[in-house]
Amino acid sequence: MLKFDEQKQLNSVNGALALRGTINDIVDQFCREGYKNICWLGIGGTYASAMQAVVHMKERSEIETFVENAAEYNTTGNKRVGKGTVVIVSSVSGNTVEVVAGVKKAQADGAKVIGFIDVAGAVLDELCDYTVNYAENEQLKFFMVADRFMFNNGEFEEYDRYYSELDAHLAQALVDVSKKADDFAKDFAMKHRHDEMHYFIGAGNQFGATYSYAMCYWEEQMWLRTKSIHAAEFFHGTLEVIEENVPVTVFVGEDSQRPLSERVVNFLPKICANYTVIDSADYELEGISKEFRGNLSHLVMHAVTSRIDVYIEKFNCHPLEIRRYYRRLDY
Repeated sequence: MLKFDEQKQLNSVNGALALRGTINDIVDQFCREGYKNICWLGIGGTYASAMQAVVHMKERSEIETFVENAAEYNTTGNKRVGKGTVVIVSSVSGNTVEVVAGVKKAQADGAKVIGFIDVAGAVLDELCDYTVNYAENEQLKFFMVADRFMFNNGEFEEYDRYYSELDAHLAQALVDVSKKADDFAKDFAMKHRHDEMHYFIGAGNQFGATYSYAMCYWEEQMWLRTKSIHAAEFFHGTLEVIEENVPVTVFVGEDSQRPLSERVVNFLPKICANYTVIDSADYELEGISKEFRGNLSHLVMHAVTSRIDVYIEKFNCHPLEIRRYYRRLDY
């Protein structure tokens, strides 16, 4: 398989899961001392991950939780952020300017900040009240925080059984998804690598993945024009610009919002002959109970789309690390 290191991927997921003890210690301290709400703060890809965490929590928990785009928060603020607020951020570089400013603003208003910062010693690593240094698997780290808050609030009775399954099986299950998806990903990349416009549709914890994949991967890394749209909104505008040959991809997960994506999938054959459905249910997660699959749909989707990425990179002879403007110009 092209650019696929099985052992590295296994180590990455298992290493993230091994952070749970550290994460639990931080969350448990907040729960002992008391807190009023949780704010997930991000920009770009981290904003997408934050949206996923909020969707994951809102149908399960009475805890007040919400997501803020860091740039919007810095200009508009949010009166709900203050003393007793737990702010959660993530940063690969550790110096994302909008997030740095947002953390300072939240702390000035009395909030405490948990930061998942890849680079030890970076600005955000020093700035956050609690930090965890570990690269990759951002969504998994965010969900471990959310799950622990809900467990401590008496809202996740299956917590221990769930994480026992993840510890034992998740890393290998996601490797198996990548392997199964490889031929599909290669064909998809060859077909769509020069699309003039591509629409990505998703819902539930898949919408954050949809948003991020369109913007952070296809636009930022591949320089391909896209639009992401929530499946619930597809029928309120986007359907009118879909024609026979317009490329559309629907991400279908297994959480409670699956019917929203299925509605789009059922409609598309009436107007479009160039659509693709990527359904997490098509991939076996050996060792994971069916009742837990919805929590992991976004991780399954990432394992699939990651294979698409490496083939578009190869076919277009365009290294994904190249940027024309991002962090290269002042803006």
